[in-house]
Amino acid sequence: PVSVGMSLDIASIDTISEINMDYTATIFLRQRWTDERLCFDGNKSLSLDGRLVEMLWVPDTFIVDSKKSFLHDITVENRLIRIYPNGTVLYALRITTTVACSMDLTKYPMDKQMCTLQLESCK
Repeated sequence: PVSVGMSLDIASIDTISEINMDYTATIFLRQRWTDERLCFDGNKSLSLDGRLVEMLWVPDTFIVDSKKSFLHDITVENRLIRIYPNGTVLYALRITTTVACSMDLTKYPMDKQMCTLQLESCK
């Protein structure tokens, strides 16, 4: 198994819909793992064009309860791949996602809602 570290920053919460019971957020997702096949001699990291991600193994991470999501691609795909000499890969991307959130509005307008953002992997 490959151990994958993750970090996530929420750039913005764009909308909250009580009617659709969901919210839309833009996030920056970073994942880090080591692939010994990518080791190279040197002491500096290599930053690669995001389009090269198709040539690498990447974790199959998904957002639980996502209704729809998209990767930003203006003017190019908002992805970063950095490979370090020891084979460590940093993969970062910007995603906007709409996620289901069951809200209990029986005490509106004195209510409080708790919405989650969960990430999982199939493997």
